[in-house]
Amino acid sequence: MAVTPPVCDFGAPIRDFTLPGTDGRSHSLAEVSGPNGTLVMFICNHCPYVQAVMDRITRDARDLQAAGIGVVAISANDVGDYPQDGPEQMALEAEKHGFSFPYLYDESQAVARDYSAECTPDFFGYNAAGELQYRGRLDASGRNPGPPDAKRELYEAMMQIAETGQGPRDQVPSMGCSIKWKAA
Repeated sequence: MAVTPPVCDFGAPIRDFTLPGTDGRSHSLAEVSGPNGTLVMFICNHCPYVQAVMDRITRDARDLQAAGIGVVAISANDVGDYPQDGPEQMALEAEKHGFSFPYLYDESQAVARDYSAECTPDFFGYNAAGELQYRGRLDASGRNPGPPDAKRELYEAMMQIAETGQGPRDQVPSMGCSIKWKAA
């Protein structure tokens, strides 16, 4: 079932974390943050919404990193029910798509809960002061890729944040598969 996260809570503080990555190292927020802002993405391997835009995520991440924006992806799905989202498969996915950013595993799901992540993909764009300025979609893609010339909404918002510290006031929420929470 497709899930749409809430609108941006402008000014909400970025949440600290240290999580293991597909590269065998742990990565902290301080390590992945950029001087001009930080993009925290909740993604996973199995979600068709993520797979539909994986090449665009990779493209936009490289372009944002070149502009001094830190980028990180986190998978928090319950691998007991979704083994394809486990660390070994995450490493293969990162290699397959040539990720230029750390891909981290949130086994306890505490970080996803701290961020109030709802779906994959879920994008959180912060300014240099660590204040949330974007919680919208990547572009007009859904379960299938949007048109090749789709407006790069996430990229343009993050560039605006890098330049002004403020995100666009009009944002279209992302849509995707729900985070696969562990049974309580």
